[in-house]
Amino acid sequence: MKTLKGEHISLRALESSDLEFLYALENDEGLWEISNTTQPYSKYVLQQYLDNAHRDIYEVKQLRLVICAEEDNRPIGFVDLFDFEPKHRRAGVGIVVFNPEDRGKGMAMEALELLQKYAAVHLNLHQLYANITNDNQKSIELFEKVGYKKAGVKKDWILANGKYKDEWLYQLILEK
Repeated sequence: MKTLKGEHISLRALESSDLEFLYALENDEGLWEISNTTQPYSKYVLQQYLDNAHRDIYEVKQLRLVICAEEDNRPIGFVDLFDFEPKHRRAGVGIVVFNPEDRGKGMAMEALELLQKYAAVHLNLHQLYANITNDNQKSIELFEKVGYKKAGVKKDWILANGKYKDEWLYQLILEK
């Protein structure tokens, strides 16, 4: 079963050549709220991150994969597993498609579907979860389309621009 290659996108490991793309994405202040970032990253720090990206998910408890458009093998975003917990067979999921012109084409949905297969088949996970602010309608729709269910609310969880937002917990129970 192929778990990293779909019809329109593929998922692959980080490579040194991803430095410029990673630098642009991580330093986009518009994304800092969802990544809980408060300051820019240097290319030096990001290069160190790339140099260590080969480390095993069982050791570092996270995995970042590059989402590539199949038509030209161009990186369009990242999908992450974080808070990997092998004992309880679960992990958190994060996803970003960086350029607005790449959004709304079904590639994020395909990336999540591939990640779900990968997590079930290769990591033997039982469930995935996502934390989404209540005003992020696009993400809510995306995760619901691939089967995630709203499981809870964290009240006043995220402080952004001087106002608190609720964060919703979405869960997906995986089937093999």
